[in-house]
Amino acid sequence: MFDRIKEDINSVFDRDPAARNAFEVLFSYPGLHAIWGHCLTKWLWEHKLRWLARFLSTLFRWITGVEIHPGATIGRRFFIDHGMGIVIGETAEIGDDCTVYHGVTLGGTSWNAGKRHPTLGNNVVIGAGAKVLGPLNVGEGARIGSNAVVVKDVPAGATVVGIPGRIVSTNDPKLQQRHEMAKKYGFDAYAVSSDNPDPVAKAIGRLLDHVQLLDSKLQEVTIAVNNVGGKVSEDQLPPLHVREFSEDEKAAAERRKSAQDSFDPKI
Repeated sequence: MFDRIKEDINSVFDRDPAARNAFEVLFSYPGLHAIWGHCLTKWLWEHKLRWLARFLSTLFRWITGVEIHPGATIGRRFFIDHGMGIVIGETAEIGDDCTVYHGVTLGGTSWNAGKRHPTLGNNVVIGAGAKVLGPLNVGEGARIGSNAVVVKDVPAGATVVGIPGRIVSTNDPKLQQRHEMAKKYGFDAYAVSSDNPDPVAKAIGRLLDHVQLLDSKLQEVTIAVNNVGGKVSEDQLPPLHVREFSEDEKAAAERRKSAQDSFDPKI
């Protein structure tokens, strides 16, 4: 038990820069108190003392502002920041190292018995006010933006925002190829993605896909010709000449890239 408490306190220091010392965390973080209270009510629930489990969970709700059903399953190092207004349903399952901010609901969409609440993989982050509804799966490492309403499965590593929730970022290898090609030709790869509404950005993305395909096909043709006795050079194409950007242009490009990479689910 004490090892679990120490582990939870250390997880606060890893994810909350406002935490100053263990004594402060132990007594002034209601999210931790809610989790520790759930450990007790979960034990009572599993041992068929369900009225007592529900009564104590209601008591912890009054104290912390966090409602966790005793039947919910929560992994290790779960961090609830601020805590107020969080609701976690009976059949919800939460993996290890997840982070949830205030106002989040892991709710159900059915009155029927059985699995009706979400399942979160490891390292999931859910921003303030987000609602994840139904027996859906949120993949490992996914991030859900503030006030998003998620009603469909979320793949691992994806970022979801909006109502209804839509994926704005993913670990798609095709997108990684686009960014690599953009860097190769000296192009600022910011916003070159498959779901960008800008028609110019979409066109550039498709051009990068086309260039990538041409490069790979040309390499295959070169190897095939040489295998039948041809003498085609297999040297790499020389880099394109790229003009020198001013310091202001470089700084602006870096700011755009940082804004994209440092998505903050609390905003």
